[in-house]
Amino acid sequence: MSVERGRAAEDLAAAYLEQRGLAIVDRNWRNRWCELDMVARGSHGIHFVEVKYRRRADWGTGFEHITRDKIQRLRRAAVAWNQAHRYVGGYQIDIISMVGELEAPAIEYLPNAIND
Repeated sequence: MSVERGRAAEDLAAAYLEQRGLAIVDRNWRNRWCELDMVARGSHGIHFVEVKYRRRADWGTGFEHITRDKIQRLRRAAVAWNQAHRYVGGYQIDIISMVGELEAPAIEYLPNAIND
């Protein structure tokens, strides 16, 4: 996937979350070891959001491409962001899966998709 296509998918995801009352506080946050697509603030705390885009679902949706290794990396990234920002409140890890052309993709949002 091209960088432009990935950025466009993340822009759509950000708009989707904002329509649902979340405020985007960080995008493409990185440190030496991990990366987060999006960080949003909601009424119950911070949402770490992984965005998965597929033009076609022939090889599965975005949800199906979240591996055990990716889950571990997302958990580590959430802890790293919390530490870097000295955040001690509640948080959750969400996933947005998009399938289709970027002009009108099917968007599925799974809040608190990864929990302990």
